Amino acid sequence: MDPTVAFGKVLRRLRKELLLSQEKLALEAGIERNFVSLIERGINQPTIRIIFKLAGALDTPPSEIFALVEKEMKE
Repeated sequence: MDPTVAFGKVLRRLRKELLLSQEKLALEAGIERNFVSLIERGINQPTIRIIFKLAGALDTPPSEIFALVEKEMKE
């Protein structure tokens, strides 16, 4: 699986587990809502800065997000 697609799937899963809308996550991370959508669909790749912003908004360490992405890629 492509890492961009895997990252998007993990992001969507974490967001939904926290019962956050794309809009709420974007607001908390300080990014545009449509960018969250593009990342979740595997269309856009987030920069390191954006990954850290999303991780902060999800209250999840970036390393844990990457571990979940690696796991997703193996499945």
